[in-house]
Amino acid sequence: MFTGIVEEIGTVLAVVQGEQDARLTLRGPLVAPGTRVGDSIAVDGVCLTVTGEVVDATFTADVMPETLRRSTLGSLAPGAAVNLERAVRADGRLDGHLVQGHVDGVGRLVSRDPGPRWDDLVISCPAELGRYVAEKGSITVSGVSLTVTGVTEESFGISLIPTTLEATTLGRLEPGDPVNLEVDVVAKYVERLLGARLRDDARTTDAPEPEDGPAGRVSQQDGAPAR
Repeated sequence: MFTGIVEEIGTVLAVVQGEQDARLTLRGPLVAPGTRVGDSIAVDGVCLTVTGEVVDATFTADVMPETLRRSTLGSLAPGAAVNLERAVRADGRLDGHLVQGHVDGVGRLVSRDPGPRWDDLVISCPAELGRYVAEKGSITVSGVSLTVTGVTEESFGISLIPTTLEATTLGRLEPGDPVNLEVDVVAKYVERLLGARLRDDARTTDAPEPEDGPAGRVSQQDGAPAR
């Protein structure tokens, strides 16, 4: 579990492509020291497991086919900058919001409007994810926890403060660049629960009325009251 508060901008050192998967070697001088095999690090918002010993502030991680399909990690090349965050400690502060590191899809920067000390961005959103995005709600963009400032059928808006512009890769985005999107997990669970409830209600409403006789309600026979 993560918070969406990026700790540093790391660098991709090597990408080894398999038949369907990939292995990344990344450098993160802040997050790598003290990290052990089996620990989790979010790379541009994707939860990856450290699979090799940390050496000189570098670590390796394997990327499975599902992750390559749903995220931007499949297009990374040596030299690419990525947002890095270690898994949150149970006794730590939850400064952003609950982030799983399970990317739902890829959006693209539509436009960027620089302000005096901030930038307003518009990000395209896949149609199947749009229903989970709400104005003033939370969304994770390439590992960064952000507040949604506005929503349309095809996109949403965000505003970046100076710290976010400097400390994450979002300050370097140009129109057309892809970003990883993770919507609020609470919204997905609410939809799942409500959908199940609606299906149960529909089955109850469509159930046939019981018939008289042995297979239905008990009928009155030989003058005895029905029970």
